[in-house]
Amino acid sequence: MQLATGTVVDGKIVLEGATLPEGTVVTILARDSDETFELPPELEAELAASIAEADRGETITSVELFERLRRIA
Repeated sequence: MQLATGTVVDGKIVLEGATLPEGTVVTILARDSDETFELPPELEAELAASIAEADRGETITSVELFERLRRIA
């Protein structure tokens, strides 16, 4: 599983800094242009740290994620 950001251009999604193999099935989550959200400072720091981990490539596979979730469920 990957997380990528893109922009719609001429009705197609153009990914920023990522490539996916032809035929990849994707799920799109689009935010409204005026939509905002606020986090408490401690959650904002946790989110920033998590994004930094992902940027460094410190991720797990979807298989590992589901394995971990099964253990805590």
